[in-house]
Amino acid sequence: MDGTTPGYQRTLGEYVHLNPVRAKLLLPDAPLRSYRWSSFPLYLQAPSRRPAWLRACLPKPWRRRVDRLLGEAGIPKDNTAGRRQFELRLEERRQQEKPADAWKPIRRGWYFGDEAFRQELLDRMQGQWCEHHSGTERQEGDEQKAERILQAGLAKAGWREDDLPRRRKGDPMKLRWAAQLRREMPLTLKWIAARLKMGSWKHLNRRLHEHGKPRER
Repeated sequence: MDGTTPGYQRTLGEYVHLNPVRAKLLLPDAPLRSYRWSSFPLYLQAPSRRPAWLRACLPKPWRRRVDRLLGEAGIPKDNTAGRRQFELRLEERRQQEKPADAWKPIRRGWYFGDEAFRQELLDRMQGQWCEHHSGTERQEGDEQKAERILQAGLAKAGWREDDLPRRRKGDPMKLRWAAQLRREMPLTLKWIAARLKMGSWKHLNRRLHEHGKPRER
C-alpha cells in the first residue's frame, strides 16, 4: 500500500484519529472532537480556521489532503454538512475498532507503505521541511541527499562502493567528501565516518580540523 492506493488516506486517518480511543485517553461517552491533543478537531473546522501546517506545510501535490481524506470517506465537499458527516462516520468507526494487532503494519515509523513509497516521500519533501516534520523524517531526507552526493563523487572519481573500506581511513578523496557532506548537510560525524569507512567520528573530527587549517608555506 502507498499514497496512490485507494483507501490509503482513510486507513491512515482512522489509525491516527482513533489513537486516543486505543490508548484509553477518552471516556466512553466523550466525543472524539473533545480530545485536544488530536488533529481531528481541526479537520472539523472550516478551511480558513485550520492552522497553517494543515493547509500549506506539505509540498504542493499534497496540500489538499483534507479534501482527499474526506473524498475517500465518500464525502464530496469540505463544507459544514460534509465535515459533520465525516465526524459521524469516524464515531461509528470508533465502535468497530480493530484489535490492536490489526494495526501492526502501520506501526513502523513516520510513514505507511513500502520502501519505494518511502523514497517517494523523501524526494517530494526534500528542501521543503517545516517545523512540524519530525527529526526522523529530516534525518532520512538528509541521508538520502548525502547518498546522491556521494554516489556522484564515487562515479566522478572512478571508485566503486567496495573501494571505500579498502582505501585508508585518511584517504584525501574520502576526506574531501567528508568535508563536503559536513559543509552541505546537517549530518553527524558519526554517520559520515561510518558511511565513508573512516574509523571513529573522533578520528574524522581531528582529520577535518587538520584539513581545514591553512597550510604553511
